[in-house]
Amino acid sequence: MTLHDDAVLVLKEFDGRSEEQAALRQVYLDHLAAHPDGMWKACTGGHLTGSALVVDPEGGRVLLTLHRKLGMWLQMGGHCEPGDTALTATALREAREESGIAAGLTLLPGGPVRLDRHAIPGLCAWHLDVQYAAIAPPDAVAAISDESLDLRWFRYAEVPEVADASVVRLLDATRERLAAG
Repeated sequence: MTLHDDAVLVLKEFDGRSEEQAALRQVYLDHLAAHPDGMWKACTGGHLTGSALVVDPEGGRVLLTLHRKLGMWLQMGGHCEPGDTALTATALREAREESGIAAGLTLLPGGPVRLDRHAIPGLCAWHLDVQYAAIAPPDAVAAISDESLDLRWFRYAEVPEVADASVVRLLDATRERLAAG
């Protein structure tokens, strides 16, 4: 199965639990149907990306990166690479690379937590982000990557003070998934 095929399957199975998320899922599926290269950065009309919000549910914290190019506090994430076999592989690879937590980081079961489409000025038309949540092990030690200006744990209540609305929505959806068990 190709990464493109995996993405189509993941999106078809995604239940975003809202009309907005269902409509966005269809936008993603339509994009992939129209763009065989829609998984790759070279697709300038937009491409899928994978991200993961790293959470410490026991401590009520999330790990955010101060993105070097955008200057914003964000979840870990980025572009699909040729070695990625699935969207989960992209999200987990990016989470490990950008958090420095190589061992014990696992994706929250149940597939993507939400979808978020955002414009990337000057680089491409759209990032069609498939967003997961990753659970950090209790002894996790984070390390700043080359893609980051800073890396910091924030309590859930602090996130709206430092991050944009898309990160807050991702946190809310993650907390809802965690509560559902």
